[in-house]
Amino acid sequence: MHTDFDRCVRAVQSKDARFDGWFFTAVLTTGIYCRPSCPVVPPKVANMRFYPTAAAAQHNGFRACKRCRPDASPGSPAWNTRADLVARAMRLIADGVVDRDGVPGLATRLGYSTRQVERQLLAELGTGPLALARAQRAQTARLLIETSTLPMSDVAFAAGFASVRTFNDTVREVFGLTPTELRRRSANGRSGATPGQLSLRLPFRTPLCPDNLFGHLAATGVPGVEEWRDGAFRRTLRLPHGHGVVSLRPEPDHIGCQLRLTDLRDLSHAITRCRWMLDLDADPVAVDEVLRADPVLAPYVDKSPGRRVPRAVDGAEMAVRAVLGQQVSTAAARTHAGRLVTAYGEPIEDPGGGLTHLFPDLEALASLDPASLAVPGSRRTTLTTLVAALAAGEIDLSVGGDWHRARAQLAALPGFGPWTIETITMRALGDPDAFLPGDLGVRIAARELGLPTTPAGLTQHASAWQPWRSYAVQYLWATGDHPINRLPSAAVA
Repeated sequence: MHTDFDRCVRAVQSKDARFDGWFFTAVLTTGIYCRPSCPVVPPKVANMRFYPTAAAAQHNGFRACKRCRPDASPGSPAWNTRADLVARAMRLIADGVVDRDGVPGLATRLGYSTRQVERQLLAELGTGPLALARAQRAQTARLLIETSTLPMSDVAFAAGFASVRTFNDTVREVFGLTPTELRRRSANGRSGATPGQLSLRLPFRTPLCPDNLFGHLAATGVPGVEEWRDGAFRRTLRLPHGHGVVSLRPEPDHIGCQLRLTDLRDLSHAITRCRWMLDLDADPVAVDEVLRADPVLAPYVDKSPGRRVPRAVDGAEMAVRAVLGQQVSTAAARTHAGRLVTAYGEPIEDPGGGLTHLFPDLEALASLDPASLAVPGSRRTTLTTLVAALAAGEIDLSVGGDWHRARAQLAALPGFGPWTIETITMRALGDPDAFLPGDLGVRIAARELGLPTTPAGLTQHASAWQPWRSYAVQYLWATGDHPINRLPSAAVA
């Protein structure tokens, strides 16, 4: 969008928050960059320049506005609606791949040469993977500076900087303030925060309907790994340097996020996973505009606009849970997954609730005894074959995975039909156009709404909902009275 100069100008002049994260406005006369909704008086048009990312603006010598904090705006929805090289690279960079494995590691995950990845990013975004990762480190540093009382040296290394000097120089260059000045300006920075426990605000584009989002996560939660407690969804996280426990609470203008981490280097990764799980970078206006054009869906869109697709924090976990959920009720799927967690999950302590385990990793699942699973023999074969393929790296279900390739690879495994494949593609890989015409809830909704009830007929009708059929599924499910469609009681654990 940043290449459409006139459209960007209109968004800035109207202070339209819907475009926050879509692009950033740099002002030549002040040397700063802002989000479109910045409350200051818009600059003269001749002094505006537009960039697709905060990293690109920083790369061109602009520093972040202290008023609107553009570095903390929602992420661009473009990276979650595309499956090309640039979009997959952006998802992986946000997931911390460059910080952990460098640009060569990123290129290997994408299946391209380092030079090709750098060239593609530079051509579309005006900057390369190192600058994009640097911008993310700066934002992580700012969060730690403002929400903890950690010494600055600890903040520097937790945010991924190689030295305190690089940390100081980057913070000063990006934010126009030293780390000490940033902490002094922040009221949170003076609070008695406990190391390892952080309270954050996760922004999103309005509107957001929390009912199906948190209702689905709570209703399908795996015992010991996920729970709904005191009005918040809580779960354990397996992270690169340790593990964490996150509590996510829906608020009118943000998601309240409380994190307890065993290693603060995992902060950026944990935040990215939480945003991914809650689909917080979606553009609900664009989605609902397409779905509202269908008179059958329009009343449901108008009633509860801004439905999100509840995703998974880990693709392999989601795939295993999808197999366990084949042809059984939500309660039975939770029971099967809970038994798996008890037998093979890693125990953890949760002082703030009732979480007990991390979901088993692939190494643990590879050692499971299929006979111990109370499921049909064919499903045991499906599960063990899936685990073997994932452990061997034959299928990539990470946030940077290729949707189309993953579909074909899953279809080649025994026991993988359209429902399982589309569920994994929707919730693990984040394809906004995955569709479940054979799902029981979708079929019931179709019958009640007078839509075609055969998979072929419903798929043909749903072609008008492209490229947002994953969101259409959320509205179809919402026509029924199921726990996935409503927030649990605040006191339920």
